Amino acid sequence: MTDPETDRIEAAAARIVDLEAELEAAGTTTRDEKALQRVRALLHEWVDTVTAVVATPGVGRVVLIHGNGSESRIASPELPFRLAVPVTFGDAAEH
Repeated sequence: MTDPETDRIEAAAARIVDLEAELEAAGTTTRDEKALQRVRALLHEWVDTVTAVVATPGVGRVVLIHGNGSESRIASPELPFRLAVPVTFGDAAEH
């Protein structure tokens, strides 16, 4: 019996690689733990260069502005909502 989470991840990765192949752009996929540790470390270093963030939940986009002035755009249905500051109306103690 296969793990449903593993099946979903494998299917998502395969779908993305196939879509990129249609654009004639090669993609690589890894699930290897050592390779993932390397990628996570590189991502942490990259994120540490961020000096400003613009989160736009309405369009599902986050723009990271790095210390050198470059921008990185991330399209995501979840990330902008996670980064957005919750809206509050008035003092919470009043309610």
